[in-house]
Amino acid sequence: MKKVVMSVILAGSLLVLPTVSGAALGDQTLREGIRHGDVEELQDALRDTGHFNSSNSTGYFGPVTNKSVRAFQKSKGLSVDGIAGPNTFSALGVSGGSSSSSSKVSASSSSINFSQTLRQGSRGSAVRTLQNALNNNGANAGTADGVFGPNTASAVRSFQRSAGIGVDGIAGPQTYKALNGGSGSSASSSSGGSTASSGSTGSVSNSASSASSSTVESIISTARGQIGASYVWGGTTPSGFDCSGFLNYAFHQNGQSMPRTVASIYSAATKVSSPQRGDIVFFETRTGPSHAGIYLGNNQFIHSGSSTGVTISNMSNPYWSKAYMGAGRL
Repeated sequence: MKKVVMSVILAGSLLVLPTVSGAALGDQTLREGIRHGDVEELQDALRDTGHFNSSNSTGYFGPVTNKSVRAFQKSKGLSVDGIAGPNTFSALGVSGGSSSSSSKVSASSSSINFSQTLRQGSRGSAVRTLQNALNNNGANAGTADGVFGPNTASAVRSFQRSAGIGVDGIAGPQTYKALNGGSGSSASSSSGGSTASSGSTGSVSNSASSASSSTVESIISTARGQIGASYVWGGTTPSGFDCSGFLNYAFHQNGQSMPRTVASIYSAATKVSSPQRGDIVFFETRTGPSHAGIYLGNNQFIHSGSSTGVTISNMSNPYWSKAYMGAGRL
């Protein structure tokens, strides 16, 4: 009799557990108790704003995520309820809902209409559509699983290279135009939506700025993808990194070269008074520059620490604030 009662109780608890059907972030309201891939994307977005302090995105909307949502809502002057709905997504820069789907494929045409830049770490139906398009164009993205991982990034780079456009592993306007049959030269000069025919210095400047920003975001995405990797002295691969080996990996994966040691990186970098997202921050943990990481914004940086492996730390931490030497840009 006790077994029957316990079975009924267990079944009842499973029935009331909140669940969410598959969708892209922003297509549905998220609240405490939900466990879903969209929650993981929400946590990533909140971390980028400095409101989710955990180094791991769990995909579970618990008290920590609730508190993070409330803190973000308060910072944006929104109604503070701890529920991620349309207003919160809008403030995060996420477009969702049926009226603004992140990717649509016309039933009468093979043309793909994307309204969202996708990069390593992105998830959802938009990524799945991109993966199918890449596979159809001979760039092997593997199984269309809706997860923009290293294989998809590699496929994007391969396609960009074959299309004669900027190679950064990020799917934006240039890449979508090329996937839809646009010429390489036209696509390569249409970053951020500007047209190749404008010919103005402003357009050229905007394109260069957009390309630089895309590279920075791709480097950060690559770095985030290694969170949890072990610290290994002299390590330069995902099986283990030292601090400069981690920097080299993140930058080299995105076509950017740098010296091997922290001291030589420090010497080569152009010093900046206030770090911007993607800059390198240096610390003196021994004599001279001896540790470094990539600045994420909101006083946070990602690095490979000897006692933590790859993780995100706050520069306000007494240890790091005391050791901070300055920032540089390559």
